[in-house]
Amino acid sequence: MTAKILDGNALAQKLRADFKTRAEVLAAQGARPGLVVILVGEDAASQVYVRNKVNACAQAGFYSEKISYAPDVAAQVVLDKIAELNANPAIHGILVQLPLPKHFDTNALLEAIAPEKDVDGFHAENVGALMQGHPRFIPCTPYGVMKFLAEAGIDPKGQEAVVIGRSNIVGKPMAILLLNAGATVTVCHSQTRDLLFHTRRADILIAALGRPRFVTEEMVKPGAIVIDVGINRLQDGPDAGKLCGDVDFEAVKKIASAITPVPGGVGPMTITMLLANTLEAAERKLGFSR
Repeated sequence: MTAKILDGNALAQKLRADFKTRAEVLAAQGARPGLVVILVGEDAASQVYVRNKVNACAQAGFYSEKISYAPDVAAQVVLDKIAELNANPAIHGILVQLPLPKHFDTNALLEAIAPEKDVDGFHAENVGALMQGHPRFIPCTPYGVMKFLAEAGIDPKGQEAVVIGRSNIVGKPMAILLLNAGATVTVCHSQTRDLLFHTRRADILIAALGRPRFVTEEMVKPGAIVIDVGINRLQDGPDAGKLCGDVDFEAVKKIASAITPVPGGVGPMTITMLLANTLEAAERKLGFSR
C-alpha cells in the first residue's frame, strides 16, 4: 500500500481563490477584510510566520498590517494598541504572534482582544463556544486539518481518532472538533501509558507534539489516515537543516491510506484558515451568513 499524499499547497490555493472572490464582494460594499498582526520581539521564526501571514492577506485582497515592538516594550503599550484596534471598525481580525517575551502575561494579552476579532480562536469566550459545538472562530491549524479531511472525503463519524499532543493551540481544539464530528477521540501526551496501544487503534492519527519523526511505522494501523502537524528543523545527520514533521513520512506512507507531507501539508492550511476566519469576521459584520 502507498498512501495518498494530501497536498496542502493545492488545497490552500483552491480555498484562497474562493476567499479572494468573497473579499472582492465585501470590498465593493466598502468593507475590505482587515487583519492586524502584532509582533513583539525579534524571534526569527515568528518574523517569518508574520511575513507569510501579511503576504497571504495581500494576495487575497485583504488589508493587512504588521505592528512590531521591541522585546522590552511595556505590556501596557501593547494592551493599549489592542484596545485601539478593537475600536477600529475597519479591522476585523487581530492576532498576537506567539511566543511572547517572558515579562508578558500571554493569557491577559489574548483575553484583551475582542472575541469577535479573535481570529486565532484563543479567547476564552471562543474556546467555550468551540467546546459547546457552536464556534465563532476555530483555531487555524485544527481548522485546516478538518478541511483536509473534508476535501479527502473522510468522515470522522464513528471512527477511532487519536491525537498525540494536548496543546491549547492544536491538540485540545483538534480533539474537540473530532469529537463534535462524531469520532471516538483519544488524546495522548507525555504521561500516556502504552502509547503504541492507542496509536495502533487509530483510524485517524494526528501528530502534534513537536518531535521530529516521532511517529514510526510500527505505531500506525495499516490503512490509517495520518495527519502530521509538526514542523521541525533537523539538527544532526545527513538531513541536518531540513524540515520534517512529527511522522517518519517515508516509512509511514507505505502503510497509511492517506498522509500529509512536511513541508507542503498542514502548514499552508494554517495560514489559509487564518484568512478564512478574518473573512468570516468581516462577513458577519456586514450581515452575510454562510
